[in-house]
Amino acid sequence: MLPVVAVDLGGTNLRAAYFPTGQPPAERTLRIPTHADSGPQAVLATMVEAIRDLTGPAPAPGLRVSVAAPGPLDPDSGVIFDAPNLPGWKNVPLRAHLEEKLGWVVRVGNDANLAALGEWRYGAGQAVDHLVYLTISTGIGGGVIIGGRLLTGATGLAGELGHFPVRPGGPICSCGKAGHLEAVASGTAIARRARELMQTGEKTTIQEAADSESVASAAHQGDPLARRVLNEAGEALGLALVGFVHVFNPQRIILGGGVVRSGDVFLEPARRVLRTEIMNPAFLEGLEVVTAALGDDSGLMGALVLAGMP
Repeated sequence: MLPVVAVDLGGTNLRAAYFPTGQPPAERTLRIPTHADSGPQAVLATMVEAIRDLTGPAPAPGLRVSVAAPGPLDPDSGVIFDAPNLPGWKNVPLRAHLEEKLGWVVRVGNDANLAALGEWRYGAGQAVDHLVYLTISTGIGGGVIIGGRLLTGATGLAGELGHFPVRPGGPICSCGKAGHLEAVASGTAIARRARELMQTGEKTTIQEAADSESVASAAHQGDPLARRVLNEAGEALGLALVGFVHVFNPQRIILGGGVVRSGDVFLEPARRVLRTEIMNPAFLEGLEVVTAALGDDSGLMGALVLAGMP
């Protein structure tokens, strides 16, 4: 197997790992601030330096670099069209830039898509060939594995599961459209909804500067407003899952991200809606809904898988 440097480019942190055999475990890892506000060129320079730090002055022959990056992007050309959490990243040729600076083969994939790939190969998706993965955090991303292959679509843009419409005319999403799953069930959406209800004068133990973690904590202590917010978000997630199950007929749904740590107060409404709104119980036969196993490493591990794909 060829050596691989896997990179996970996030809006807050850049994480990278060196796999000298192309297989886990990593020999060396690093995590550094992205400093996204400094702009694309500065971030790209940081990436190049980080990769060189991992490989040392004499990189192994045949080394490949594989990057999990925020999208939407073109995985073939490695161009990032628009990354909302990376200011100024419009049509940035990430792959071409890294190949020019490093001189090695570079592959690029959507971070949430690659997280699905990582969970499938090394995490909660092992032993199945049909799965849907969702990461529910500040935003919502996802990926789909069909027949043991990552679904990328005609132009590499498939898997934007967070932008599945669940509430027409609802809150505005980060993409500018109304009523997407991300606008209703992400950590950002949960905090916003809690603040909206607090402004109506409803009693709550949640502090004014609410975030999704404080909402979950209050819900676990029986706070009615917090439980209402997470129930609404969970039901929206359930509606999206119904759609995904109807379209993809997966064996397993994997849910990751910080909001999932809210537990059953968020997940049980989703499961309930999935049970009650599915068109036929046959869709649920053998279907498992599980939580992700790799945590923050899912994108890195997916990038590692991508590096070895034909």
